Amino acid sequence: MDDFTYFLSQFVNGLKLGSVYAMVAIGYSMVYGILKLINFAHGDIMTVGVYTILVLTTAFGMPLWATIIISLLIAIAVGLTAERAAYRPLRSAGEETTLISSLAVSIFLQNLLVILFSPQRRAFHLPEYLSKLHTVGSIKLSTMNIITFVAVFIILILLTYVIKKTRIGMAMRACSDNMNASKLMGININTVVVTAFVIGSALAALSGLMLAGEYKTIDPLMGFVPGLKAFCAAVLGGIGNLGGAVLGGFVLGISEMLFAGLMPTEITPYRDAFVFVVLIAVLLIRPNGILGSKNGGRS
Repeated sequence: MDDFTYFLSQFVNGLKLGSVYAMVAIGYSMVYGILKLINFAHGDIMTVGVYTILVLTTAFGMPLWATIIISLLIAIAVGLTAERAAYRPLRSAGEETTLISSLAVSIFLQNLLVILFSPQRRAFHLPEYLSKLHTVGSIKLSTMNIITFVAVFIILILLTYVIKKTRIGMAMRACSDNMNASKLMGININTVVVTAFVIGSALAALSGLMLAGEYKTIDPLMGFVPGLKAFCAAVLGGIGNLGGAVLGGFVLGISEMLFAGLMPTEITPYRDAFVFVVLIAVLLIRPNGILGSKNGGRS
């Protein structure tokens, strides 16, 4: 394999990983844009969705399409429960308080999954029609990779339309600008927040399926680091900006895979640290993120 082919292969691997980060980052942006909440439990909701699919397919033999629907519903239920029990009572408190609360929810979900399923890794295999490889030159993509890539842009277009053209979208934008003023204008804050959590939790569950399908293993802690990277992607692109979240996801995914593939093998285990170095470097130049508004707060 020549150097260019190898580089192109790693670039495509970065696109595959970045598309997963992008989808999780969209969910992060939805919640943070309204509540200014860094929801550390977002990645763990992703894990809940994956384990739901695994249990339903292995223990009950359900078809994948049915398990995906149920996993979305369970992920949404978990997200709404966390919002109602841990976030809503602290909504008027400082951002530091809700940050600690979300970290507590994350740790609770991780330990609950360990208790229920043990900390051991488990195999996770997609149906053959989703794992089938398609070759374009020297590049190999599975059907799931293609679906993930296309799904990110479809979701981005749909959510952009919802936010810009619908009543609930206008309410979201108003709450993002000033929640207290929005409440005085008669906007139901709880409905807006619940909608954001429903969308974010559903996207987290879908992202978990795509990530598990790529690595073919799952464990109770699998969602925390990808969730943290996805938040970095949202910050990198411009927090609260959906297009920025997608761009940030692809930038981080490509950067991570190029680092892992092109650097000496002795330092490739530090690929996670490299992600945060990229974040710091970009924010030093663009404090609001790549597509962040100059009038907005710094990322």
